[in-house]
Amino acid sequence: MTRESAQRLVQGFLHEEGTPPSPGINPQGFGGLNAGGASLYFEWLEDTQALKCSALVYRFREPPKPGVIEGFQAEEREGTDAGGGTVDYERENRGLYLARTYTRMPTERAFAKEMRRLMKASIKWNSQVLDRVASRVFHPEELESK
Repeated sequence: MTRESAQRLVQGFLHEEGTPPSPGINPQGFGGLNAGGASLYFEWLEDTQALKCSALVYRFREPPKPGVIEGFQAEEREGTDAGGGTVDYERENRGLYLARTYTRMPTERAFAKEMRRLMKASIKWNSQVLDRVASRVFHPEELESK
């Protein structure tokens, strides 16, 4: 995949989502959109010639407590639908994402379908999985009594 092909792919998806005309990926290698209650970010990774797509699940105000990120990773391992993505915690912005990285060019149709699936899953993780992980990590005694 080249930066130009990744940029066209993102531009096509943004256009399909009804956003105003956009470069897709800015000169620094970033892009994104907010749609339907989800936030989706794009990052061009020059060193690996890959496009990373990340749907925000939750942004922590403080660094997460011990066990929280591991709790989300356990959900992924247990088969909770991550929309085709994987759990990705970004320390620099304290964001928890479902991320998917492309090293090969998908079709525009497949990419759009996969991005919508990733966005839908991020909303579900925020509304359902977040509470489940918090209960597991902070109140395991309550789960044992049920």
